[in-house]
Amino acid sequence: MVPAHGRVDALDSRLLATMRAHPRIGLTELARLLGVARGTVQARVDKLIARGVIADFGPTIVPAGLGYPILAFVSLQIAQGRLAEAVDAIGAVPEVLEVYGTSGQADLLCRVVARDTGHLQEIIASILASPAVQRTDTTIALSTQVPYRVEPLLRAAARPGA
Repeated sequence: MVPAHGRVDALDSRLLATMRAHPRIGLTELARLLGVARGTVQARVDKLIARGVIADFGPTIVPAGLGYPILAFVSLQIAQGRLAEAVDAIGAVPEVLEVYGTSGQADLLCRVVARDTGHLQEIIASILASPAVQRTDTTIALSTQVPYRVEPLLRAAARPGA
C-alpha cells in the first residue's frame, strides 16, 4: 500500500527509479524487474499519479536540440500588486520554460532558453515591456554541473525515519 502521508516506501522508490532509468518500459516488464505482480505495479503507479508524485509520462525535451542552446535564469522584480499581470505577460513568452515565486530580492525566477545571446536580449526586452515588471537580473548558465535528478531523493525518501 502507498503510504498516505505523502512519503514513498522502498517499493515505490524502486518503481520510480526503474521508470526513470527505463522511461519506455511497460508495466509487465516493470513488474518482472521488480519481482512483483503486474496488478501491484498498476495500483502503485495509479496511486502515485493520484498523489501527484508522477506528473507525466512525456519525453524530456532538451531545448538545445530544438535550437535553443542558451539557458538563463532571469530574476524579476514586480510592481506592487501586479503579480498576476506580470505572470500573464511572462507566460506569453514561449522561451520562458518555468517561473517560480521567490522570497528575497526578486519576486519571480524564470528559466529561459534562447537561440543566442542576441535572442536572449530580445526575450528580456519583451519581458521588460510589461509595465508590471520593474527590473530583471539575468544569469547565463555556462554548464550543467549536476543535471536534474531525483534518484538520491527517492532513496532518502524511502528510508525509515527520514
